[in-house]
Amino acid sequence: MQGPSSDPAIPIRPGLAIPAEEVWFTASRSSGPGGQHVNVTESRVTLWFDLEASPSLDESQKATLRKRLAGRIGKDGKLRLSVQSDRSQHRNKAAALELFAALLAAALAPRKKRRPTKPTKASQERRLDAKRRRSAVKKERAGGDY
Repeated sequence: MQGPSSDPAIPIRPGLAIPAEEVWFTASRSSGPGGQHVNVTESRVTLWFDLEASPSLDESQKATLRKRLAGRIGKDGKLRLSVQSDRSQHRNKAAALELFAALLAAALAPRKKRRPTKPTKASQERRLDAKRRRSAVKKERAGGDY
């Protein structure tokens, strides 16, 4: 495992930044086809963040992240992001940090309440007209025995 990131803090949204000491990286070989380069370099970067042990987030934020990012958080409570889009480990590390910040910001953004709406009178009429037309077509096919 490599040490923590060198940046002082990762800005998530106004009023919230995660200190770089709470994030660490591991490097491994990328998967997929390649040439001589892919077989010898460890360019895939995995970013790790211990959600449960983070002092930067309060309990409600942790609960929200646990719920919204459940597929990315392991049983040990650690968030894991892997990036292997680039051949450079440094660029993959920067991409992982950007993805981490965007993911947390999106997950912590307040959800918009759904406002129930009623169908308009015109849309109800259109629906009923379509049903009447369909009914007429079916009656014609049946020979008018209805």
